[in-house]
Amino acid sequence: MSEDKTRLQLSQDLPVGGQAVIEGVMMRANGRIVTAVRTPDRGIVVREEAHVPWSQRWRPLKLPVLRGAVSFFEMLLIGTRTLNFSAQMAEGEGAASKMEGWKERLALAFTLVFSLGAGLGLFFLLPIFAAQHTGLAPDALAFNGVAGGVRLTLLLLYLWGISHWQEIRRVFEYHGAEHKSIFALEAGAELTVENARRCSRLHPRCGTSFLLIVALLAVGIFAVVDSAFPLVFGHPQSLLERFATHLAVLPLISGIGFEMLKFSGRKRHHPLVKMMSAPGMWLQRITTREPNDEQLEVALVALRHALGQPSSQAYSLVS
Repeated sequence: MSEDKTRLQLSQDLPVGGQAVIEGVMMRANGRIVTAVRTPDRGIVVREEAHVPWSQRWRPLKLPVLRGAVSFFEMLLIGTRTLNFSAQMAEGEGAASKMEGWKERLALAFTLVFSLGAGLGLFFLLPIFAAQHTGLAPDALAFNGVAGGVRLTLLLLYLWGISHWQEIRRVFEYHGAEHKSIFALEAGAELTVENARRCSRLHPRCGTSFLLIVALLAVGIFAVVDSAFPLVFGHPQSLLERFATHLAVLPLISGIGFEMLKFSGRKRHHPLVKMMSAPGMWLQRITTREPNDEQLEVALVALRHALGQPSSQAYSLVS
């Protein structure tokens, strides 16, 4: 049996998450968010932030499903901010050139709103518009089956298309480095480049799998909502009403998807869970690439700092 398969079988789910960024990796663990970025001079810049998740600040937000919906929006904010930071560091601008105060917050808000607007238009409004022209509107399940098929096709084409951009390909390589590093930790191995290199780049608790879960869940939940709409309001939905109702239940879908993803991580060795997780793992073959040793080093630096185990090697720290 190969060593990476052995590590996969021995691994256990740990409360550690991450995200690939531009020329780097962000890791979350032990109340910290740590971002490590490779700079043009081949050094590594590390930024550490204390962070208490929203779901831990207010007791009601700890409830299952609700905590998932909250975490989804929280990670949108953190991810966008981290991407902006990594872009600045990767371009060699340095900490002194960062925008501060209201200008930085305004730029972050604009980026987030634009990204959400583009995503909702492409992956929600366009599939509904396409399905509306099939004549299946009275059949909620068939309608949402068509819309879901269009949505999934757009997602696959989008991921496949951007994977051919050199810049995005490098982000996907760092995505693979993030997974390999977390796998090494979950397998109880020493956090070294050699050990991480032998681990799988496909992880059962990945944001790519979450996107697929949400896309599939949406078909059934949207069908229920669309069937209930005429009973509640007394008339069939228009295109905009259908879009509005689907948008309104998106937090519910993301919350359920979050719980399913967490479950698949905890029960990753169960045969049935492996079978159900397989499509998401296949999709990760697009969104991850095999990293080189320098990229693994960056991911491991971020992970060790997040765990409170920084190495003796000197890295540039950014507040």
